Amino acid sequence: MAQENPTVAADAPGWNRHPTGLYVLFATEMWERFSFYTMVAMFTLYLKDPTEGFGWTSQQATGLYANYAMFVYGSPLIGGFLASWKLGFRRAVMIGGFFFMAGHLLLSIPTLTAVYAALVCLVIGNGFFKPNISAMVGNLYPPGSHLKERAYSIFYMGINIGAFLAPVTAEIVKGYFGFHVAFGVAAGGMVISVLILWLFKHHVEDPKPTAGAAPAASTSVAAGDPPVVAPPRPIDLVPDWQRIGALIVVFLIVIVFWMVFHQNATTITYWADKNTDWQVSGIISSAINPFWVVALTFPLIFFWKWLDRMGLEPSTPAKMMCGMVMTGLAFLVFYAAALQGEATATDEMRHQFKVSPLWLVGAYAVLTLGELMLSPMGLALVAKVSPPRYIGIMMGGWFVATAIGNKLTQIGTYWDYWYHSTFWLVLSILSFTIAAVVLLLLVPLKKAMPGV
Repeated sequence: MAQENPTVAADAPGWNRHPTGLYVLFATEMWERFSFYTMVAMFTLYLKDPTEGFGWTSQQATGLYANYAMFVYGSPLIGGFLASWKLGFRRAVMIGGFFFMAGHLLLSIPTLTAVYAALVCLVIGNGFFKPNISAMVGNLYPPGSHLKERAYSIFYMGINIGAFLAPVTAEIVKGYFGFHVAFGVAAGGMVISVLILWLFKHHVEDPKPTAGAAPAASTSVAAGDPPVVAPPRPIDLVPDWQRIGALIVVFLIVIVFWMVFHQNATTITYWADKNTDWQVSGIISSAINPFWVVALTFPLIFFWKWLDRMGLEPSTPAKMMCGMVMTGLAFLVFYAAALQGEATATDEMRHQFKVSPLWLVGAYAVLTLGELMLSPMGLALVAKVSPPRYIGIMMGGWFVATAIGNKLTQIGTYWDYWYHSTFWLVLSILSFTIAAVVLLLLVPLKKAMPGV
């Protein structure tokens, strides 16, 4: 069973500096996310397109996407279990990569049968790939490493470099060659991802557990040096069941975040396509969020580091609460934009208006701050709090929470029936409500996750 290596030198990579394996996984994930988000940026608009697609309504396209997203983020629970039990993390990631390739190639075939077969392949591929590459990042670092949370923020930036390049490429390729060739480009990105992991596998091989090593202390014997014993972590004194229970509470909380955040593939894309006053399609809007992630990641890392030096860095659950507040504020920006547009439209044409793209860019900036305070923090939380032997399964649990949230994105089926301002306001209120719940639970969560 793959797990964190409890025996590591205190001056080794992962203790005081980031190991080479982090950058291998950074590049692997970047190209996988390029592949994934090329598909996501186009998928609902492809289904609605009457020429190359199938002429579906917004309700039909949103419904299929919500079901796909539920399964694509739920499958990591099974993939994480198989990797922890039998396959090992790297082998599972490679298997997932090949399923991803097949799925994107199938989408380049213009039939509904190919679409459904492609979605099955993508669900399986994500199940093997996503939780296990995230677990591999955590396994590069010894227990108690202060670099682990920052490593996930760097890793998260790699995700978003790929996510930024994807819709830009998709907009260009789709404009010249159509949807199906653009889906083929997504398969090419996956080929690069798998090649990187294969060529540099020696930097990220699954660590081998050391028999008899106590999880509360990290020891090493460097040549000619006495053993170095890392101080025990408070979290090591918490029973496994209590740590897992605290993570399940966090999973339940973040469901609403994913519900509102992943409107970016449906209703926010529809808004960008029909209600934003620019000369491009809604596909390109999917590049705005990852642009802000890349632009804001390092300033936010340095901000946390500055607070850490002064002993003021908030706990991970507190950061997640702030993330939900920022998410609520972002949808208030969308709400204000919709009010402005609806003020100039008649009741019969209440959805037929256009507003400045600055509203979209600004809302995404605030939403991205919320994402950065919640999503990479949550991945780091799972890596730090999970009992080592359950880390793959618990990473899968994080994505199950994402899956449920994605299923709930089906609230977007009301997009054509409600005023857009009403729709954005509902999402904002839901976000603020969950932020208040997290605030109420901060004390018990901190007791169950000391030092996190």
